Amino acid sequence: MRIKNVLFAIVLIFQLACSPFKKAEKKFEKGEFDIAIDLYQKALEKNENPSEALFSIAESYRLSNRLEIAEPYYKAAIDSGYTEDEVFYNYSLSLKANSNYDKAEEVLENYLLEANNPEIKRLAEFQLNNLNNIDEILEDQTFYTVKNLEEINTPDAEYAPFFHEDELFFTSTRDEDGRIYKATGDNYSDIYKVSSKGANVDTATVEKLPAIINWPDANEGSVAIGPRGRTMVFARGNTGKRKGLNDVNLYITRYRNGNWSEPELMQINDPNAWNSTPAFSEDGRTLYFSSTREGGYGGVDLYSATVNSRGQWGNVRNLGDKINTPEDEMFPSTSQDGKLYFSSNGHRGLGKLDIFIAERTGGRIKISHLGKPMNSNKDDFAVFMYSPDRGFFSSDRAGGKGRDDIYTFKNEDPNLKIVNYFLAGETTTNNSSNQEVILPGANVRIFSQDSVLLGEILTGQDGKFNFRVSEEEDYFIIAEKDNYLTTRKTFSTVGKTLDKSKLTSLITNKVFETEILLEEIILDKAFELENIYYDFDSANIRADAALELDRLVTILKDNPPIKIELSSHTDARGEAAYNQELSKRRAESAVAYIISQGVDPTRIKARGYGESQLIIEDAQTEEEHETNRRTEFKVTEYDKEIAKRIREQEEAQFKKGTVEVEIKEEKEVPEEASTDEFDFN
Repeated sequence: MRIKNVLFAIVLIFQLACSPFKKAEKKFEKGEFDIAIDLYQKALEKNENPSEALFSIAESYRLSNRLEIAEPYYKAAIDSGYTEDEVFYNYSLSLKANSNYDKAEEVLENYLLEANNPEIKRLAEFQLNNLNNIDEILEDQTFYTVKNLEEINTPDAEYAPFFHEDELFFTSTRDEDGRIYKATGDNYSDIYKVSSKGANVDTATVEKLPAIINWPDANEGSVAIGPRGRTMVFARGNTGKRKGLNDVNLYITRYRNGNWSEPELMQINDPNAWNSTPAFSEDGRTLYFSSTREGGYGGVDLYSATVNSRGQWGNVRNLGDKINTPEDEMFPSTSQDGKLYFSSNGHRGLGKLDIFIAERTGGRIKISHLGKPMNSNKDDFAVFMYSPDRGFFSSDRAGGKGRDDIYTFKNEDPNLKIVNYFLAGETTTNNSSNQEVILPGANVRIFSQDSVLLGEILTGQDGKFNFRVSEEEDYFIIAEKDNYLTTRKTFSTVGKTLDKSKLTSLITNKVFETEILLEEIILDKAFELENIYYDFDSANIRADAALELDRLVTILKDNPPIKIELSSHTDARGEAAYNQELSKRRAESAVAYIISQGVDPTRIKARGYGESQLIIEDAQTEEEHETNRRTEFKVTEYDKEIAKRIREQEEAQFKKGTVEVEIKEEKEVPEEASTDEFDFN
């Protein structure tokens, strides 16, 4: 009996080891979906877990970006009794990918009657709302024309075009060297380039980037190059070092002496997430990318990172729920007019990934669908504008040459007018002769009215800074430099928008000019506060005086390392003792007001000088008496340790949200040591 039991156990173990379904499950877990599909098919032939096998085949197609092929397998899984909530939701997505909108809507409506999973239910409601409004997209009129770039496309995949200095960079799986990516069954992807005059490519010049960029057993793609051509960021992954789909990260390389340097992992990567599809802002100071990191709104979200004055990338921020949805957003790019293009299967669209535009106006984000023919029921993604009305994009739509193809497009809108708004200025200071001179090396930041950082720049020897701004929006600017008082200034484009109907050029640049004066911190140097008026024989703060004192409150809050003395002075009319007491009460009243606005009382003290420090002795005219009658402040202490601690806190804040990974220090400042981005929160 014992021998029979042992033999039975051996046979059972052998059968399990030979089970196609079990083997398929292991391959599926490792992300080797193409192999898993074959094994699940064999499991079906043996009638082994048929409903689970059908569902897993569908999922394998979906996860390897072949959602439209998954449709019959989802249906078959449902028909065979598979009842998990996600099968109905994903079935509806596959129907949508095949333009079967009515059936997709029906599936979701029926599912919602008996939904059990709260998260899947939320997604289903979201997708059903999109389907209910799809007719609006189908009826939209657009002025785009598109053309397959047949000269460069092959039966394999070509996608993620990027144009720079008469060269078109793109990603392709065309290299048939026997290396197969087990998730899709395709060749591994590499980055290529070809000489190109806009959409006119010279196919004889197609070449793969060197081996330092393209590894033999990894997927490389989605290249982005800074505006000066010295910095390149790209995605690399699926090296087999990690299971699943998260083995994709962003790498950065520099162009030096005619060659690209050894690529380095960027510190903005989250090692526990998928990080890909990078894109520089027009000025190269902000990097947009997509990631599956925790804390997002959906599966894949769009993020931004900025570069500081030392060339380090950080300040990773989610672009917010106006752009990101419960589904996927990826392949960002920016145009010359400051708009953000991206692809999404979460916003209301025609099928799989569709192309959208995010535009900031009046502090709000407007999302627009590009309509047909830019979008189809298949994947449409990776827009790159090489001129204001022309560009490239990728699609796997019907009629192409390969799995993904590169297309060109043109916006033929007869009323197309592009207006760019900029705020340009310079930082200055007063020298020892009280002359206003240029102040280089100041850090200038621009914020939205609700205090969201939109851009940053370290001024050069000319003291100049330049930020892109939006229509009908209020801003404030903060400029700072060690040993100078941090200064802020407000700016607004409200009421300054140009009437496009009156413009004759395709592109119009409107530049607003400003300057910011930073005072050097010199202990006991007096600064007069203008317009501090009191009623006769009174120390009460008037409304007009409060406005000026609010400015001093701002100075104190912007400059935590300083302590000040606020002093009040009278003219020489009246009794000296009385003037002394009155100035003391007025100074104390002003200080009390400042403290009431949240300033630490240990940082400010009141002092009344009466008529003891007259600017004009023997004043005769009312104007001369007014000059003597004044309120001043002077810095009495500048704590450099506090200043150092603040810098350290700011550096930590810059890295906040960034997962630390082993990375070599990035010493060279890429492009310009500044940032300029539009906040899409």
